[in-house]
Amino acid sequence: MKEVRIDKWLWATRVFKTRTIATTACKLGRVTIGGMTVKPSHGIKVGDRIDVRKPPVTYSFEVIALLNNRVGAKLVPQYLKNVTSEDQLRLLEMVKIDGFVNRQRGMGRPTKKEGRELQDFTDDAFFGFDDPSPLDDAFDWDEEENPLWTEDDEERLNEEIARRNSNK
Repeated sequence: MKEVRIDKWLWATRVFKTRTIATTACKLGRVTIGGMTVKPSHGIKVGDRIDVRKPPVTYSFEVIALLNNRVGAKLVPQYLKNVTSEDQLRLLEMVKIDGFVNRQRGMGRPTKKEGRELQDFTDDAFFGFDDPSPLDDAFDWDEEENPLWTEDDEERLNEEIARRNSNK
């Protein structure tokens, strides 16, 4: 095997989760060889250096061996060498730390504390109506017992029904 498609190799060495994602990354210009963006069908050889930009970090890999099929995570070091620069790795570490510390309020899934505050707010907003049994009893009226329905409402309803029947 002299050459392998770059999208297939990136998927097989577990740089990307699916081959479709690897293909899309190539099409978006996030995969480069020697500073040149490559198409998904570009062939790679042993010794090539591939740069993969996964914002905010650009990973660099050296091709040690070629393969077509996906391999287990333990076998990946036989096929690629991670030559990502130290400053990129530090940037990745800072992003991981910063993602938890400086998360903008309201972005993403709420924290436990925010969830408790939201629960307290909604409990106060419903004024204790979270128990369904009082609601069932409070609005369980017969047609004659409904205090919100008046005789005027009944007359308007009958007039509307008569009007609709006459238009047919």
